[in-house]
Amino acid sequence: MKTITILALVLVLCNVEASHLLMGNIADRVQLWHHERVQYNAIPFVKRVKTWFLSVPEHKKILGIQALDMLQSKASINVTAGGVGHSFVNLRLKSERGYGLDYDVGIYVNPDYL
Repeated sequence: MKTITILALVLVLCNVEASHLLMGNIADRVQLWHHERVQYNAIPFVKRVKTWFLSVPEHKKILGIQALDMLQSKASINVTAGGVGHSFVNLRLKSERGYGLDYDVGIYVNPDYL
């Protein structure tokens, strides 16, 4: 009986749906250029929407974007403009109803352009 209870608990804990955004190259010969924690407070019964913008100097190009949902919620994140291959990125973040937003965003560029 203990084994079944522990197995059920593990399955419940592992069934986490988080909305992460991973685009481009974030591991091979790239360097983290910008790191920021994007947070927005919760309001009961309301979905929170936030637009986040970053522009890098024009001689640099974004090679990778990593945005991790720190709340492990059902929030969504989308690139609305720019992104990989451009010198700017617009992100649109939308929370679950009644929850806030908490994303860890990293922008990666080629180290040759630093």
